[in-house]
Amino acid sequence: MSPVQNVLASLATGAVEVLDLTAPLSSDTPTLVLPEPFANLIDFSIDEVSAYNEPGPFWKHHNIHTGEHIGTHIDAPIHWISGREGKDVSQLDPARLVGPAVVLDFSAEAAADPDFLIDISHLVDWQEEHGAFPANSWLLFRTGWDQYGHDQQAFLNLDEDGSHTPGFTAECAKWIAEELKISGIGVETVGIDAGNAGALNPPFPMHYFLLGADKYGITSLKNLDKLPTHGAMIVVAPLPIVGGTGAPTRVLAMVGKS
Repeated sequence: MSPVQNVLASLATGAVEVLDLTAPLSSDTPTLVLPEPFANLIDFSIDEVSAYNEPGPFWKHHNIHTGEHIGTHIDAPIHWISGREGKDVSQLDPARLVGPAVVLDFSAEAAADPDFLIDISHLVDWQEEHGAFPANSWLLFRTGWDQYGHDQQAFLNLDEDGSHTPGFTAECAKWIAEELKISGIGVETVGIDAGNAGALNPPFPMHYFLLGADKYGITSLKNLDKLPTHGAMIVVAPLPIVGGTGAPTRVLAMVGKS
């Protein structure tokens, strides 16, 4: 059989399982809150147009209203000033939206310190134990933050000092962007940077370095605890919005059953 036939046969027999890494999208989905004077996106909402009635006797359909960066979504290079000459979400390379998934577990560190920042040494140590990150892979960072996805306050963890969620040091963000031959990274938090990353140099370094290097970021993932450390395949499927800086995204993983 061809490689594609092998995958299809494995799906048919259940030897390969498909896991959904996407958070459900609704008006209750936790969303980023930027402080004044910055403008925020609209939250997700859905309006009924017809429901098997006079406006549409045989069908039901809705209008949806949403910002680009709401819920599980992808950041395209043009989302950030460092990638302003780069690709919009409709131009992302399809071959880079499918690839190996590598799961790095920092849930214990994030539980001990919600402001925990992943540094270069953490990733070097991980590769010494597990091997090099594969080319075209997606690095998925498990922090346990998806457990708060039902609660806006807990998910953003806001107080008078800002938002307290885990992320990356500026040095680590630069290293990932410049030294690793990956397609992108994925996180369980509301954004690809730490909650208080505005205080780093440069501000929001993962956005700045990753998107400036033509790599992609996905946020608000769930079910990373169900994935193996390596060996899974990820499928990242954003809406191809022309001119879009990002889009709500369905993220699936294929995992071999042991």
